[in-house]
Amino acid sequence: MGMAAVRFGGVTERFGGLMTRAQALRLRSLAEEAYQPNQFAGDLTSVEAERRIDALKAEIALADSF
Repeated sequence: MGMAAVRFGGVTERFGGLMTRAQALRLRSLAEEAYQPNQFAGDLTSVEAERRIDALKAEIALADSF
């Protein structure tokens, strides 16, 4: 993926760059809602932020199902 990532700049940013502002806001909101503020960190990659967002959404959905 190396050369393609260099040629098509957005690919590198999307897969390896820091999380977007929208991801940061969503992650912070979900972390607070799930009473897990330690899940938010300002230096996460976009991929890690998305992983945490998905995990927190699943946890909140599970808690809401009771």
